[in-house]
Amino acid sequence: MTIRVLIADDQEMMRSAFRMILDSQPDMAVVASVGDGEAAVAEARRLRPDVCLLDIRMPRLDGLEATRLLAGPGVAEPLNVLIATTFDLDEYVYRALRNGACGFLLKDMSPALLVEAVRAAASGTTLISPTVTVRLLSHLAPQRTDETIPETAPLEPLTERELDVVRLVAQGKTNDEVAAELYVTLATVKTHLANVQRKLAVRNRVEIAAWAWRTGVVSALQPREPR
Repeated sequence: MTIRVLIADDQEMMRSAFRMILDSQPDMAVVASVGDGEAAVAEARRLRPDVCLLDIRMPRLDGLEATRLLAGPGVAEPLNVLIATTFDLDEYVYRALRNGACGFLLKDMSPALLVEAVRAAASGTTLISPTVTVRLLSHLAPQRTDETIPETAPLEPLTERELDVVRLVAQGKTNDEVAAELYVTLATVKTHLANVQRKLAVRNRVEIAAWAWRTGVVSALQPREPR
């Protein structure tokens, strides 16, 4: 199935860049590209795209309010909204997620992360920019200095290498960066993440990172020698 995407950004250059990246994917197609929030809401309601990729600061209607109108509480048939912005402010992140967004990215992200986020949004799961994730989730870290025993037991114990992957994901590393640091292939990283998601009964890497910070795994684990 083709993921149909609407792009809304007041900068034509940014819209063109996003379109080029997404249209190059075999499973994606940009169905609309608009420059303001009102047009985004109107076109999204008319076309019902699988993902709405919205900037925050736009004329006529900002992306946060557009998100509320398209995906917020009380919307009968909410759409999947993904925020992409240059403004790394916690207030924006919290408000975007409260208004129904299923992702929050910074515009300096890699093309691979954008593609991953659009696919996640299309399936209704959440993906937040790694740097934002680390800052927000670090507040969940237990406030104690001794080694922390995870409070939420996984369905099955995680292997040492799976814990290595979890630690790096919780630090905001992309799959490519995890693979490079652990000297394994990208496919191996994806396999480990799939196993971790199953064992933790979570949906995505954000929830994996939240588990790691909440239980202290990310602070308790030390880097391991490559095997």
